[in-house]
Amino acid sequence: MTHPDTPDFPIQKSDAEWRELLAAKGAEPGAFEITRRAYTERPFTGKYEQIWADGSYHCICCGNHLFDAGTKFDAGCGWPSFWKAIPGAITERVDRSHGMVRVETVCSQCGAHLGHVFEDGPAPTGLRYCMNSASIDHQPKG
Repeated sequence: MTHPDTPDFPIQKSDAEWRELLAAKGAEPGAFEITRRAYTERPFTGKYEQIWADGSYHCICCGNHLFDAGTKFDAGCGWPSFWKAIPGAITERVDRSHGMVRVETVCSQCGAHLGHVFEDGPAPTGLRYCMNSASIDHQPKG
C-alpha cells in the first residue's frame, strides 16, 4: 500500500508482486517508487507529457480506467494534465508533505499514487489532474 493510513483497496499486492508486475508491463524507470512510494518524476521527463493521441489512460498498476484522452490538456507544468477523471476512478486525500498542503490522487482500485489535483484547470471543471507519466498507461482508441 502507498500509505499506512489508507484504507484497504480492492487490489492488494506485496512490494515484490508490484515490482514484478511493473517490470512485466515495461513500465518506466521509477514506476514502483512513484506508484507505491508517492515519489514524483521530474517535470518534462515523462513519456506522456506531450502525447495527444486518442484513447484512454489507465492505472499502470491495475489497469483501472482513469481518464479519457479528450480531457487531456497542455498545462505547461511538465506533467500530463487532465481536466476530468472517470467518476469513481480516483481517491483524493490531503497531502502535507514537503511543507505544502495539496490534494493527492491515488487509484481507487489499487491505491497507486498518480499525482495531485489542483483548482487551476480549464473550464468546465476548473481542475488540473497533474499526473506522473510513470503512473499511467495510454491505450489507443479502437
